[in-house]
This record gives sequence, structure tokens and C-alpha cells, in this order.
Amino acid sequence: MADPADTAQREAAAAPGTPAEVFGAFLKLGLSSFGGPVAHLGHFRLEFVDRRRWLDDRAYSDLVALCQFLPGPASSQVGMALGLGRAGWAGLLAAWAGFTLPSAIALILFAFGIAQYRDLAQSGWVHGLKVVAVAIVAQAVWGMARSLCPDRPRAALAILAALLAMLLPSAAGQVAAIAVAGLLGWLGLKIAQPGGGQAHVYPVSRKLGIAALLSFAAPLAALPLWAAATGSSTIALLEGVYRSGALVFGGGHVVLPLLQAAVVPGGLVDNADFLAGYGAAQVVPGPLFTFAAYLGAVAGGPLHGWIGGLALLLTIFLPAFLILVGALPFWAELRHRAGIQTAMAGINAGVVGILASALYDPVWTSAIHGKADFGLALASFGLLTVGRAPPALVVLLAGVAGGIMAMGR
Repeated sequence: MADPADTAQREAAAAPGTPAEVFGAFLKLGLSSFGGPVAHLGHFRLEFVDRRRWLDDRAYSDLVALCQFLPGPASSQVGMALGLGRAGWAGLLAAWAGFTLPSAIALILFAFGIAQYRDLAQSGWVHGLKVVAVAIVAQAVWGMARSLCPDRPRAALAILAALLAMLLPSAAGQVAAIAVAGLLGWLGLKIAQPGGGQAHVYPVSRKLGIAALLSFAAPLAALPLWAAATGSSTIALLEGVYRSGALVFGGGHVVLPLLQAAVVPGGLVDNADFLAGYGAAQVVPGPLFTFAAYLGAVAGGPLHGWIGGLALLLTIFLPAFLILVGALPFWAELRHRAGIQTAMAGINAGVVGILASALYDPVWTSAIHGKADFGLALASFGLLTVGRAPPALVVLLAGVAGGIMAMGR
């Protein structure tokens, strides 16, 4: 007999949400999601698959796989799609704002000299937050492996994808691992696909998708011509930041060289200021793309301060929004075809493998430096999996424990 409380929770999860609900959920994550894009995806899975049950593991993995293929910040695009599916277009904006604004505001404040980066970056509580990211990602890998790799062929594909991602440690390597897993799944997997998991519908028509794709491509051609014709440093800055957001795969650290090329050679941002902001971006939660807000705040010229920071923040995320909206209607149609479903089974296994690879590098290697760190990660993992403690509480406890351990050194 079904648990009445569990049934009520599932019914509430299936009902349409509100933008306020979406904003509150993502604001909590925007304030606590440390550890980079892979850790963000682990936080999302805990919050929206396990806790809130907005979608199931299969639908979530499908969405992650799509966003891994698209240019732009994958975790932010996953968040946008989750908000869109939950509460429509206002939900998409609420998800983006809740997850993005905390780190963007912190970096703009840092640009004004309010934060003391060196003390913050080396503090014990920040290290504790990096350690708990290991537990978050480990739980995500464990949970997704149980549901998406239930047999030997898919477990083998996950292991193969992990090895490929480790041999080719780049965004291209991740895309290649997913592509190989999907191809092998399409060619060799003989499995009966379940009913597709929880249906997840996004309110995007094919016409709107095509319009979004055209809107994504137009600035890539128009902005360079505009900058060349006017000689405007402001247009050149916007062009460089838009291009950085539009043409980078993998997000995160991959975008930094492109941003540096866009702002440093022209003298808009001093290289020392660029590196200082890059360091500060490592110790704030949320997406690393918010580094653009810092650059806008410190840049010379008409765009600077709060206006410059918000302008570049919107500019770097605009292509991610447009390419996601452009892809969703076609992805939703393709994924229901028989051949695509077997390929998706392989791709889902590949996503698990990529997360397992990233659990080691960069999540583990950047956080675990001794027995104490390992013990804190293990205790956090136990609280999440055995104790079923709320993720926000575990993050808070890990930060406090990191501070205590630092004082004892």
C-alpha cells in the first residue's frame, strides 16, 4: 500500500509551480552550491529529483545530456530548463536569477574592493564547502548509477565514458565520451526501454525554437561588423563577451581564456585585476560565468560599475538562453523515437561516467588533501545518504567543520 505522505508529495511535485517557488529553490542553491558545474548538477539532482521530485532520474539525465552538447554553462542551462518546465517562462527567469545573482553581486562588490579575497580564499570554512562538494557529487553518481546503469552493458559504457573523459580532460573529451556512449548504445544495447520515465514538457514550439536559433546566430555576425564600423570599445566589449558565452563548450574555466582575450589586450581590464577577479570567482557559489559581472564592474569606458557588471552578466548568459530554447523543442521530439531511446540509454550511462570522472578530477583533487578532509567528506556523504539530512544543513555543517579544522592546524 502506498504511503499517503509519499503520494501527496508526488502529487504536489506534479502540479504546476510558481515563479516564487522556483526562485526560492534556486536562491538557496545559488547561496550554497560550491564546487563548480559538476557539483552544481549534483546539488540540482538532490533538490529537484530526490527532494522535490519535479522530474525523475531519466528525464534529468536526458536534460543534462542535452546541455552537455550545447555551448554555454551546462549547469545554468539545466537550471533554466528546470525552471521553464516547472513554472513557464517566468520560472526560467526566476531559476536563472536565483542561481546566478548571489555570486554576481558578490563579485561586483569585490570589484569595488569591499571583499578581502586572499583571507576569504584561504579560510577554513571555504575549504569545508569544497570538501562537501565531494559528498554531493558522490551521492549524485551513486544515485544515477543505480537507476541509469542497472545492467552490465550500461555499467560498462559508464566505465568507458569515465576513462575517455579522464584521458581527454577537456570539454571536447566530455562531448566525445557522451557521443561514443550514445553510438555504442544505439548499435549494441538490446534493452526494453521503460515508458520514458516521468514526462517532462517544455512550453517551446518549433517556430519559437527556430527563432531562438536565428537570434543566437545573428549577434555573432552583426556585433563584429558593428564594432569594426564604429570603432566603439563598448560594442567590442559586448561582442567579445557574447562570443565567449556562445562558442565555449564545457563552461566554467573554459570561458576564461576567451574573456581574457576580450578585455585585457584592449586595455579595458588590467591583467592583474583580471587574475584577482578570477581568484575571487573560485570562492563564491554558483556559475563561474558570473565572472563577467566582475569584469563589467572594473572595466574602463562607458560600461563600468553596477551598470557594466549587470550588462556583461546578461550578455554572457544570453547565448546560453537562446541556444537552449532553440534546442528544446527538437530534443523533446527526437528523444521519443525508438532508435533515439536506445542511444539515450547509452548517453545516460555516459553521463554517469563523466560525473564519476569529474568526481575525481577536479572535485576530489581540489578538495581532499589529507585524512581530515577525507573524513569530513565521508561524514557528509553519510549524512546525505544514510541520515537523509537536508543538503543545505550538510553544507552548513561542513563549512563550520572546515573552519574548526583550520583553527586546529
